[in-house]
Amino acid sequence: MTDTKGKVVGINGNMVSVEFDGNIAMNEVGYVNVGDTKLKGEVIRIRGNTAQMQIYEMTQGIKTGDPVEFTGNLLSALLGPGLLGQVYDGLQNPLPLVAEKAGFFLERGVYADPLPMQAKWDWTPSVNVGDTVFRGDIIGEVPEGPFSHKILVPFGLLGAYKVKSVTPAGSYTIKDTMVVVTDEKGAEHELSMCFEWPVKRAVDCYAERLAPTETMVTKTRLIDTFFPVARGGTYCIPGPFGAGKTVIQHTTSRYADVDIVIIAACGERAGEVVETIKEFPELTDPRTGESLMRRTVIICNTSSMPVASREASVYTSVTLAEYYRQMGLNVLLLADSTSRWAQALREMSGRLEEIPGEEAFPAYLESYIAAFYERAGYVRLRNGSTGSVTIGGTVSPAGGNFEEPVTQATLKVVGAFHGLTRERSDARKFPAIDPINSWSKYKSVIREDWVNYARAVFKRGVEVNQMMKVIGEEGTTTDDFVLYMKSEFLDAVYFQQNSFDEVDAAVSVERQTYTFKKVLTVLASEFEIDEKDEAREFFNALRQKFIDWNYIRQDADDFKKIENDIDALYASKKGKVNSDAAELFKDGE
Repeated sequence: MTDTKGKVVGINGNMVSVEFDGNIAMNEVGYVNVGDTKLKGEVIRIRGNTAQMQIYEMTQGIKTGDPVEFTGNLLSALLGPGLLGQVYDGLQNPLPLVAEKAGFFLERGVYADPLPMQAKWDWTPSVNVGDTVFRGDIIGEVPEGPFSHKILVPFGLLGAYKVKSVTPAGSYTIKDTMVVVTDEKGAEHELSMCFEWPVKRAVDCYAERLAPTETMVTKTRLIDTFFPVARGGTYCIPGPFGAGKTVIQHTTSRYADVDIVIIAACGERAGEVVETIKEFPELTDPRTGESLMRRTVIICNTSSMPVASREASVYTSVTLAEYYRQMGLNVLLLADSTSRWAQALREMSGRLEEIPGEEAFPAYLESYIAAFYERAGYVRLRNGSTGSVTIGGTVSPAGGNFEEPVTQATLKVVGAFHGLTRERSDARKFPAIDPINSWSKYKSVIREDWVNYARAVFKRGVEVNQMMKVIGEEGTTTDDFVLYMKSEFLDAVYFQQNSFDEVDAAVSVERQTYTFKKVLTVLASEFEIDEKDEAREFFNALRQKFIDWNYIRQDADDFKKIENDIDALYASKKGKVNSDAAELFKDGE
């Protein structure tokens, strides 16, 4: 705590006006004393000797004249071993510990240590006496879950430091001094396994920021092939309520080719958050065969929690992601949902009496969203290794209207757009991503010319379908009808996946490439078909064979048998690749 004191002079919902005597800073943390309870808050505006604080708790019972204490510290996250497997609120309070203290009906003003302070960790030093280190450098490591947790020089130590002493290998708590370093003036600094870092300040202790070019494989065909996400890139999943945004995120978190998964449930409905907390410990990690929670951190701030905490949960989660990136790991951050964060910003902006922008959102909404997504990135560290933070955020526009401000602000800064539609979700198509309107700036796992050809066929097929809705099936030619059946075939056998099937739920890049070439052959071929009923019968049979094929492991005996059946069915209609598409199949893969 500092010597700066204050008192409450006004209350407006979660915003409290404080008159102070001394010095305070923006984003400084303070506590409002209500009887024996201390309520945590953050300074969000200073005017003269009056500050506005957003309180991260219910403000019931606060009255004018209540004393306020300022800490002198910015809103920070505690970084160190013990983060993996935790379930936090937006202020990094472990919810199971808070529940132990207060019961399941959480009381306000109850806080717990973010990390296990008494736990012992097997420390192995990585530096020697006399070495020179800089902020973000590795000074040792401890085992944590499936990883070796690197102990880092605190990010706030600027300049070069000389190692004066190193604690030998052994078991220690996170607060024990591991390394003593001296700065350029000879002052000593004791380094433990943990340190604090302000959550609203991006971590920039890397040597170089690289362009995100490597695909982050999700094992979802529609995403990896048509709308890929790059490692260290950004993407958003907008869609109406109930369209499957959370389901896609859960599937991605399980199968994506990343080391660490951080889930920020920002303002989600309590039922959904409870479902996430209950399900994740029971999910098997396909990489290790153990619980997925061993490499997951969940930060939840439900819609029933104080509105100001939504902002804190977003920044806390991205800070933890950057911390693990600094160890040379690949991190996936899933934010669900940024719309509710934006709604919290709108509410606080209204209480500050700021001039509103579109739909009453604050005028700075775009810059806030951009600043959040810009904390993603693929970086090269000082030791030569690389790490990444990939950010995927869901957006919940009312009625699925993608023209609303939050969706539009997000689309301006992300690298991929996975738009969900009510039509596809109601048709039980998973994932319900719109193949027409969605897009990605990143590189696919499949050849670009193959993907472009398939998309063109699908678009033409959709156009035929729309025409048929007006003039009827009898008003279309057989060739157009075949085109329509090809688009339906592509949708059924490649766009859609069965998340309940062990094989089809997660498809490797090799399998995607193999299957897509087969699918592309059908799309690029002419068939001897005279009647529409004949076309329907042929494509329905072909579609079922492909779906059955998708459910078979590549090393199974039936895999080749069904593939031969597909080839025989293809040959029965004298299938032959169009001359204009022949170039696609040159040069093998």
